[in-house]
Amino acid sequence: MGNKKVDILPAKGEMVKQEKRKRVAAYCRVSTSMAEQEGSFETQKQYYESYIGRNPGWELAGIYADKGISGTHMKNRPAFQQMISDCKNEKIEIVVTKSISRFSRNTVEFIETIRMLGSLGIAVYFEKENINTLSTAGEMMLTVLSSVEQAEAEAVSSNLKWGIRRRFETGTFQQPAALGYEYDGTG
Repeated sequence: MGNKKVDILPAKGEMVKQEKRKRVAAYCRVSTSMAEQEGSFETQKQYYESYIGRNPGWELAGIYADKGISGTHMKNRPAFQQMISDCKNEKIEIVVTKSISRFSRNTVEFIETIRMLGSLGIAVYFEKENINTLSTAGEMMLTVLSSVEQAEAEAVSSNLKWGIRRRFETGTFQQPAALGYEYDGTG
């Protein structure tokens, strides 16, 4: 008996195992519901549908979008909370978002959420900063950048409050007319 080579071929119709595509979700947020931000909101959603669709190793797991909601507290954002729930239920493997400021403007909540998602093996990719949370970029950079975003949000809030107080002090504060009414200047 000689050495015979035997090749085993897959049965007809047997599927060749393909690498599983990653389930990728996008998170979008605009902090006001003003008309000029409406375009930004829709543009973000359309962009991420296309962005995820162009990557052959990815499949769209959803677009989670909060409109007219501040980024300072995650508990106040229903779409964000649903995304986190879906991550915990293994429906999402990667989250992409425009920037750290779109994801959160609260350093403590930001770091806690990134750590929790990391413990589940879920990466968050911040496009503007080009940071993947599961890469070697490190938590230090994320902490610093998140702190900057939180400080910016606090400064904007402080400036708005100061402006309102100042207008009260100088007597120049004007309450906007209630919806459906016009100010006649008499009161």
